[in-house]
Amino acid sequence: MFHMSVICQGRLKEPYYIAACQEYLKRLGAFCKIEVTELADGGDVVSRIPGGAYVIALCIEGEKMSSPALAARLEKLANSGVSRLCFLIGGSDGLPERAKAAADLRLSMSDMTFPHHLARVMVLEQIYRAFSINAGTKYHK
Repeated sequence: MFHMSVICQGRLKEPYYIAACQEYLKRLGAFCKIEVTELADGGDVVSRIPGGAYVIALCIEGEKMSSPALAARLEKLANSGVSRLCFLIGGSDGLPERAKAAADLRLSMSDMTFPHHLARVMVLEQIYRAFSINAGTKYHK
């Protein structure tokens, strides 16, 4: 079973983002152990990366992939013995170069710009979708 960490710069305040994140965290409990760490905007995400984790930094210049491609990447990692994943989400100014340099994969969700709070919801949803695809559920159409 994967152990997932999502380390975020910035704290959620809006009830609708909090509710959406809680829903995906609940759903993800069937597939993995997951924890979200909130830091102050600009907080040092690198110091919070768990030892031995495969690190995925969310940044606009990263690799773009479809949901099935992300699912395949997670399955490949699991099959190669990776059991801990860590996603890094920057604040309003994005991730610092130091955090991007610490990543095994730089991942872009889009060429568009999204609020970092919405990006957290989107990342949790995509992780859930990836597990659902790999489990063969009907969530992904």
